[in-house]
Order: sequence, then C-alpha cells, then structure tokens
Amino acid sequence: MSKRIFKAMMAVTLTTLLVCMALFIAILFPYFETQLSNELRNELEYLAPNVERDGLSYLERLPDGQNRLTLIDADGTVLFDSDADPAKMENHSDRPEVIQAIATGFGESSRYSETLAKKTINSAALLENGQILRISSTQYSSMALLVSLTPSLLLVLIFAALVAVSIAYKLSQRLTRPLNEIDLKHPQVNQAPYDELKPLLRRLHHQNRQIREQIQQLQAQKRQFTAITDNMREGFLVLDADGMVLSYNSSATRLLQPEKPLDGRNIGELTDEPDFLEGLRGAQEGEHVECLVPLHGRICQLFANPVYQESTLTGIVLVLLDVTEQQEREGLRREFSANVSHELKTPLTSIAGIAEIMKSGMIASADIPHFAGKIYDESQRLIQLVRDIIRISQLDENNIHDTPVPVELKECASRTLSLLESAADAADVTLHLEGEEAVIQAVPAILDEMVYNLCENAVKYNRPGGSVTVTVRPDASHVTLEVADTGIGIAPEHHSRVFERFYRVDKSHSKEIGGTGLGLSIVKHGAAFHHAQVELESVPDKGTTIRIIFPRSAAL
Repeated sequence: MSKRIFKAMMAVTLTTLLVCMALFIAILFPYFETQLSNELRNELEYLAPNVERDGLSYLERLPDGQNRLTLIDADGTVLFDSDADPAKMENHSDRPEVIQAIATGFGESSRYSETLAKKTINSAALLENGQILRISSTQYSSMALLVSLTPSLLLVLIFAALVAVSIAYKLSQRLTRPLNEIDLKHPQVNQAPYDELKPLLRRLHHQNRQIREQIQQLQAQKRQFTAITDNMREGFLVLDADGMVLSYNSSATRLLQPEKPLDGRNIGELTDEPDFLEGLRGAQEGEHVECLVPLHGRICQLFANPVYQESTLTGIVLVLLDVTEQQEREGLRREFSANVSHELKTPLTSIAGIAEIMKSGMIASADIPHFAGKIYDESQRLIQLVRDIIRISQLDENNIHDTPVPVELKECASRTLSLLESAADAADVTLHLEGEEAVIQAVPAILDEMVYNLCENAVKYNRPGGSVTVTVRPDASHVTLEVADTGIGIAPEHHSRVFERFYRVDKSHSKEIGGTGLGLSIVKHGAAFHHAQVELESVPDKGTTIRIIFPRSAAL
C-alpha cells in the first residue's frame, strides 16, 4: 500500500507541475505580445507629434534603436526607413497596417517568419499631413520561446521531481505507519486468544480512537463555526424546511431587531416586509433568491438558498448583507453623473449654437470677435470644469503623487489675494490679510487651489462695499486659516450640503457669476487629504466664515 500511495502522489505532483509549466508558457507568450504592442503604440503616440512638427529631420536625428521606424507617404511610397534604403523598398500601400491606419487613424498587423521563427509586430499611425508613421519590432515565436526556456524548465522540473520524491516518500510512510499499529479499545492485544487476531484487535482499537478524535474535531469545528459566524458583519440564519430558526449569529439579531430571542421561532414572525417574505417563499419553492429588502431603516441584500438532501428540502440558509452605505454611494454616483452631464451640456450647447450661427454666415464680420470671445469663455469654463472633476477624482482616490513640502500659509494667502485684486475691485470688495506667519506641510498645488476657491467665493458672493478678511492663526496644537466675508450668507438648511459637488445655494445667482460648482467640494477633499478639519459659520445677509484647521502635526 505504501508503494501505491507513493506512486499516486508522484504521478499527481509531476502531472500538476507539467500542466502548470504548459499554462505558464501559454500565458506568457500572449502577455509579451500584448506588452510589445502596447509599447509600440505608446512610442507612436510620442513620436507622431514630433514627426508632424519636424518631418524627416526629426527621424534622421533619432539614434539607432531596437525598433524599426518607417515613414510612408499617402500613396504608399516609403520616405524614410531606419533599417533599409527607402529608395529600394517596394510600395507599402497594400500593407495591412497602412490600410487600417488610413481608414481608422491607427493600424496593427503581425507577420510570422518560419525561417527565423520570429513574428514581426507592426503599428502604424496616420499623421495630420496624410503620411503614415510605422514602427516595427520582432518577437520570438512561442516555440522559440519554449526552446530558449527549456534548460531552465528542465532544471526546475528535475529539482521539483526530487523534492516531490522526498515528500511523497515521507508522506506515504506517515500515512501507512498508523495502519500497522491498530488495536482494540478495551481488549488488550496480549489477551487475544490467537496470534492471528492481534492485527485485527489493533485495527479495532485504533478505529475507536479515531471515532473519539473525530467527535472532538467536530465539536471544535462547531465552536469555530459559531465563533466565525458571530464575528461576521453579515446576518446568517439557518432555517428548517418550515422556516423555523435553527441557528443564527449576532449580526442577524442586530439587523432583524427581534423583541424576543430567535431560537425556535418562525422567521415569518420577525418581519412583515413583503420582499423578505417573498424571498423566503421563493427559497421554500427551491429557488435561489437574491433581492434588496428594507429592515428597520437599513437596506439589506437578502440571499436565500434552499438546502436539499436526497431531493428533499431540509432547510434554508439566509444571509443578510447591510448595503445601506453602498446604496447611498451608488445614489451619489448617479447624482454626480447627472450633474456632470448637465454641467458639460451647458457650455457645449452654447459653443455648438454659436458655431452653427457662424457656419451659416449669419454673423457680420465685425461681430465675429464678439462671438469668438463667447466661444473662448465657454471653452475655458469647460476646461476648468474638467480640471476640477479630475482634481476631485484624484483626491477621492488619494491619487496624489506630489510630496508635501513646507509651505508658508500666510504667504500663500497673500499670493491668492493678489490674484483676486482685479476681481475684487470690479465687485467693489476690499481684501484684508491678518494673522501670523505659519509653516505647514502641504502639497502646494492643492493648498493654493483650496485657498483660491475660498477667497474667490468670498468675493463672488459678496456685496458692493463689502470686505473679505483672511486670517492665519497658529496655536499650540493647530494652524487655522480663516476666510470671512460680509456677503449674502448661507441659510442654515444649506450648511450641510454646500460642500457637495455641484451644489449651489442660489442657482440663478451662481449662473450669473459663473463657476463650476466644485470649489467648496475641492476645499473639503483637499482638507481631508491634509488631515485638516473644515468649519462653516454663516448668517444670511451678514456673511460667511469658513475655517480650515490644520493639525499641529502637519505644521513646522
């Protein structure tokens, strides 16, 4: 038996190893080919603008590299080739990558050489002047790759086989040794009436011992299962075929909030929610149910699965997953998408309308600069909107790669107020800077944008003759940046939402003064990035004060 176990383990081990190696080669070659194709595309994207600008002179200045560069005229004539004389090369108008590039702007093809056992990957891009820039590189075939890796693979296979032989031998000995030590539980081996019964007595004794151990293992597994389910965030219930509760965890109690313990109660007594009861009935009818159900102000995802034994329903397993926050986030994402679509549509519609009028020739020559200025203003608004969206996305995903550096906060505020002087003069708003110098650790680009958005809003939503006061106030544990204005203020019911994306208190006024509706959202996300707190105080018709409180750990 030991030999049979040994041979079986060796066969399984070696077969698995060979299959893994084959899969490794099968996966590795397409991966290399995809990587090469992506590298060629990226190099094309880098070279194309330079070739469009400088033409052949740019290609001639390039140093020799591994990849082959070819510049092809619109009629297929080769104008430049890094590896061959273009005058001696045939017309390339029939090359697949050239045809595809002319048709779609980008083309790819591959050609295999059986003689060299190599595949040539070609990528071509259509330039603005109608010429085609092609880049080519060679790659070994999968068989050639396999041949090149054969020595290494053989060494790995031999080493793995030796290790497998050693492990299989030891395991087979360990598995078979207890079989030769079996005895009875109660009768002693030396009490056997015949020597021939001693092996049987040994086996029976060992079998009894295994039964005891298995019982102990089952009890340990039961305790482990109970510990695991009680620490699950998901509610877990096991019911019998009639819906009576057999087992449950603490999360199920938290989500269902029963007035009495769940033991032995029918699940239908715990809630009258129609979707929950409908899901339970579906499971009792043999269906695998998945649905959303409201439970005590929360939204839960219900999974109900029937349990069968010999084609007979013996029970039901229920899992309740609290997805309230997920649903809220999904709602916010949908709202954000709708707001983005609306905000993008407005400037695009304006640009399209003006362009259509200009196209029809209905605008006098003297009015063209005026309409061109409108197109420019709308395009700048569109660009700023996209920049703000990208900035918020970066802050949301913590995708900021800039390293925080020491920044003097009062100097940053002074620089911002200087940028807003003309806008403040136009709005008849006075700017003031107060406080002390304080240096904090921050990403300058994000900090500048936060301070600018706060000060710009303070100017925009002010009143003629009003003022904006920026104060930098350090103390023992924090550094506070305060922006206070004497503007129109914000009603209390809007305080909790003004930092949301695209939220505007007065949409008609916001439309008149412009902006993307993302300024305060960027402030909020930027503060979170710097581990700072944001405070808002505002009284309608009296003014608004916003504070960003940086922790002293971020200060120098």
